Amino acid sequence: MAVIDVGGKIREGEELDIQAVTQWLQKNGVQLQEPVEVTQFSGGASNWTYRLKYQNADFILRRPPKGTKAKSAHDMAREYHVQQALAPYYPVVPEMVALCQDESVIGCDFYVMKRIEGIIPRANLPKELSFSEAQVRELCINVIDKLIELHKVPYQGTELEKIGKGEGYCRRQVEGWDSRYDKAKTLNVPSFKYVRNWLKDNIPADSQICVIHNDWRFDNVILNPDAPTQVIGVLDWEMATLGDPLMDLGSALAYWVEETDNAIFKATRRQPTNLKGMFTRQEVVDYYLGKTELQPANWTFYEVFGVFRLAVIAQQIYYRYFHKQTNNPAFKDFWIVIHALHIRALKLIGKQKIEANDLAQKYITKFKELMPK
Repeated sequence: MAVIDVGGKIREGEELDIQAVTQWLQKNGVQLQEPVEVTQFSGGASNWTYRLKYQNADFILRRPPKGTKAKSAHDMAREYHVQQALAPYYPVVPEMVALCQDESVIGCDFYVMKRIEGIIPRANLPKELSFSEAQVRELCINVIDKLIELHKVPYQGTELEKIGKGEGYCRRQVEGWDSRYDKAKTLNVPSFKYVRNWLKDNIPADSQICVIHNDWRFDNVILNPDAPTQVIGVLDWEMATLGDPLMDLGSALAYWVEETDNAIFKATRRQPTNLKGMFTRQEVVDYYLGKTELQPANWTFYEVFGVFRLAVIAQQIYYRYFHKQTNNPAFKDFWIVIHALHIRALKLIGKQKIEANDLAQKYITKFKELMPK
């Protein structure tokens, strides 16, 4: 089926030494029949992901990018063990095959897992799906429900207790991301001083502690090819931990682009949340809180944190491009997106000065000039 995600051409500078990988897998007891076809999945902003299609096996390999600034955010062993521990309680986690921590193999840690065949809903749904508005809404609800299901996983008394510190999560996250922004800052992005101080002044007590994904997006789920509104897989567990579920939701909403958003957010949209039938950000919050019965005293904190956190992630990626540690052209204009996220955070807080609106228009205009004709 054409809509099934199989990966594509490997990007220049991101080639994989498949012979070394194959030999290592065989030495570790994995029976393989060559030849093997290697493709790479789109994105590459975080860990690099490849499909290894052998004659008798279909695997996914994950490895960190070159020039990694924050090694702790690309811990292959941790991601591997999190999924191993979660699998008995959350069946949409991929099955792990092998973990390599011998950098002599391909120059970094990596792990291999079994591929889940399905559809990954990226910026635009495949045209072949031809979803009705009702089906789009069903997909939206199913994706949110899978997040709620994760937040209800019984982690206590299991190996999952070891994946995070738990209590005090909100404060650690604000302080941690604040520090990361300082380390990754370049001269052409805002300081976020007002936003960062506001977050520090408004840190709530944890609403509760549970397993959280920490990178919840539509392009991190896999849909059933035979019933494509159903979620059969959840990917990218590198930042999963024990934490506050409302922080997970706030971070997820930072990626949620609506029809009323400005040109910068529309141009950088990574998931099909703009379709008719999708919830608005407010509807997502209302639905989630209604299903979980959580009652935050200050929801704005979680949404502002999500926006700032996304800005830091984007800046860490842009830092690598700025310092020529990656040549992926997709990262060239991330500094503009970071300005747009700064303005969005200010508006959420309520600091809606005319200067902010003028600045927003300035960067929207600049972004349009840089877009391909």
